[in-house]
Amino acid sequence: MPVQGLWQWITEHGVVVGTYALLVVDIVLRLAALVVVPRNRRPGSALAWLLAIMVLPIVGFPLYLMLGKAQLPRARREKQQQVNRLMRVRAQGIPDSELDEDSPSWLQSAVRLNRELGAFPLVGNNDVELEIDYETSLARMAADIRTAREDVHVLFYTIGLDEVTADFFGALGEVADRGVTVRVLYDHWGSVSHRREYKAMRRFLDAHGIAHFPMMPMRPFRDGAFQRPDLRNHRKLLVIDGARGWMGSQNLIASHYDKLANIRRGLHWQETMARLRGPIVSELNLLFGIDWYFESDEVLEDEELVRQAPDTSGTYECQLVPSGPGFVLENNLLLFNQLFYSARHRICAVSPYFVPDESMLAALTTAAKRGVEVELFVSEIGDQFLVFHAQRSYYTALLEAGVRIHLYRAPTILHAKHVTIDDSVSVIGSSNMDIRSFLLDMESSMMVGGSDFMERMREVEDVYRSRSRELTLEEWKKRPAPMMLLDNLCRLASSVV
Repeated sequence: MPVQGLWQWITEHGVVVGTYALLVVDIVLRLAALVVVPRNRRPGSALAWLLAIMVLPIVGFPLYLMLGKAQLPRARREKQQQVNRLMRVRAQGIPDSELDEDSPSWLQSAVRLNRELGAFPLVGNNDVELEIDYETSLARMAADIRTAREDVHVLFYTIGLDEVTADFFGALGEVADRGVTVRVLYDHWGSVSHRREYKAMRRFLDAHGIAHFPMMPMRPFRDGAFQRPDLRNHRKLLVIDGARGWMGSQNLIASHYDKLANIRRGLHWQETMARLRGPIVSELNLLFGIDWYFESDEVLEDEELVRQAPDTSGTYECQLVPSGPGFVLENNLLLFNQLFYSARHRICAVSPYFVPDESMLAALTTAAKRGVEVELFVSEIGDQFLVFHAQRSYYTALLEAGVRIHLYRAPTILHAKHVTIDDSVSVIGSSNMDIRSFLLDMESSMMVGGSDFMERMREVEDVYRSRSRELTLEEWKKRPAPMMLLDNLCRLASSVV
């Protein structure tokens, strides 16, 4: 049949041809999904993706191609491998410390695990202070910045210039104007989503000649291949002269995130930040240097990053644990599970977004059933609809296992992220206990050994407990059936990673 005749036949029978073409595409996509989706993927995640594709292949399969692989494009993976090798070489210049004699034997195993996963050693002679007041922590960080003589390194998921952060930026401008080197990194999506404050921040940094780069920029094909847009750098850290550092859960923006909806609801965020002195600051600085190279291609010299700590009067052993899609394994998840299974008496976990995978859920419920006192602090209300309802779907299993769940009272969002195990070890940082933090986000956590620091953590937990109410199994079983259905549907959707 001539081409012209064939085209005429197709146009005359367009509905039939289109129907059969869609049917063929539908079948091909379903069969392709059965081959492609389960490859190297958790069974729960694979089933969720397969369900989405089988229900609506034309939409589900393209979404899988965009969001189904929790890895960087090849060019960035190769760069990350170079970064990881560089990190291991540079971390060799930081000496290992010995744990106290009264430390439990399992803690040494955790130290070895962390060193293998993230390359950073355990270092001693550190001092760690905790700050839980939002604006006080910003003021103290600004005060530390004003003492800078050599350099200031800033890395936060969300950075915006507003009335609350104005003094922080004022401090950056002051030291930059007198010749201190200031470098700033911010997650692209985490900051640009606050458009007015983001633009004000960039104008300010440019006006003072401060070098700055967006992390994981929202340019999908920048590295020659499609990059999943929700791979983010979620770390929060500040380093001044390689001598003083800050890390934790807080972003550089007002506690209501400058959103009208939050202001109308009276929402604000509760955080926990740690101020550090001692050799651990070099580990923070090294992590910043790695992310700086990742985004700017500038290699900061060893002497700029790993320095002799001017103050070694502290008594805490600390170890930094980086994690994210650039690592082969899920470093933060492995650390948490190791600690949960090692606990003998008590686990206290604070996480705003609690959507565990099967292994973490098993670790916590097993701990509770073998007699460990397990407490979980979460918010009474949520700022992210899907995650909030997904995490609620786990409450029944946790409560039935004996886990005590404390709901931080509205209208505050408890955004702090930390864990304490027995009287032995604490973990504080940027990592949530959810699948996103395990697979998709670059995070930083710090493990701190010693009962002295544990006393400070217990004081913070007591404050949060006084601001919370305990959820009981009886109350939870009385929730409306439609709400239970919604929670379970969101749990299924949260597995699609």
